[in-house]
Amino acid sequence: MAFAALLLTNCSSISKTSETKQLSNLKDVFKDDFLIGTAVNVNQIQETNPQLTEVEVTHFNAVTPENIMKAEVLQPEKGRYDFEMADQLVDLAKQRNMVVNAHALIWHSQLPDFVRRMKDADSVRHFFKDHITTVATRYKDKVYSWDVVNEALNEDGTMRKSIFLDKIGEDFVVEAFKLTQAVSPETKLYYNDYNIEQPKKRAGAIRLIKQIQAAGVRIDGVGIQGHWNVNNIPMKDIEDSILEFAALGVDVMFTELDISVLPNPLNESTADVGAHAEYDARMNPYAGGLPDSVQNKLANGYESLFRLFLKHKDKIGRVTLWGVSDADSWLNDWPVRGRTNYPLLFDRELKPKAAFHQLINIKKDVSSNQGTNHVQLK
Repeated sequence: MAFAALLLTNCSSISKTSETKQLSNLKDVFKDDFLIGTAVNVNQIQETNPQLTEVEVTHFNAVTPENIMKAEVLQPEKGRYDFEMADQLVDLAKQRNMVVNAHALIWHSQLPDFVRRMKDADSVRHFFKDHITTVATRYKDKVYSWDVVNEALNEDGTMRKSIFLDKIGEDFVVEAFKLTQAVSPETKLYYNDYNIEQPKKRAGAIRLIKQIQAAGVRIDGVGIQGHWNVNNIPMKDIEDSILEFAALGVDVMFTELDISVLPNPLNESTADVGAHAEYDARMNPYAGGLPDSVQNKLANGYESLFRLFLKHKDKIGRVTLWGVSDADSWLNDWPVRGRTNYPLLFDRELKPKAAFHQLINIKKDVSSNQGTNHVQLK
């Protein structure tokens, strides 16, 4: 890949006890391959947990805001913007020499109430243009990339029904990229979605990318969210998607990676935040702790994924875990509230799991190399 260097600070191990050996850190182990990111919430931005803060700065060189840059937060009332938390995140990331992937400008979910009440196309168009131009302009020199449009597709690759499709039409995706490019010409522009490694939905994403390119509008990359289950990680589909998206001349990111270990109560594989199911104890089998057999299966799943990512590192710009520890994961409450899930690399006490150690071991020779501590950006 073509890269421009960004120096990053050296950070200490998360270990606070003499019994625990110093850990290699993820961002250095994979520094020659791709960025390693995490999602952050309000508590993390406000640094309410020093140990959690140390894990973040030690292991990650990219951050994505979990919620605070979504429209309902940035513009809670028509024409009134609240940038307080977003500004804090951007400032914090700069202090830590971390890249910000801003998320997300246009999404059918988590919209302000005043938008949901709109009935006419002109009002929706006004919000659409004003929100994109105002927000993207504010952060044009402060964030590395934007998820310009999020989750615009159905599982069969057709356009998802939304207020933007209904009032603006299918060209809303192209228009969103065009508006963002105009006010933030140096920012990387991405399309982000879940299940787009699956053939039908992937075809829909490819169609969208080609439409944007045919309109003479810039799209720099595509984000495959990567919300998978330990019992069904579609490795072949993932590899096919990397190859097919890269063939379009765009970068590939894995943007919201986590691996659920719990049964799926839904009839389909989805990461739709609007999907819910009733609590059932059978759907929460590991409330008292994760068996070693499942822990090892999770570790092997992560290792298989990262070996695939390394195989295609020339096409992949970033791998972002959707959270730091199991305690922070949205999967504890989705699609069933109150479950205990274990989808990430650090446990609820912020200790590295078997999955973490297997990832470190993949590139142990890299992490032991001497030299300048840096990561390179596309």
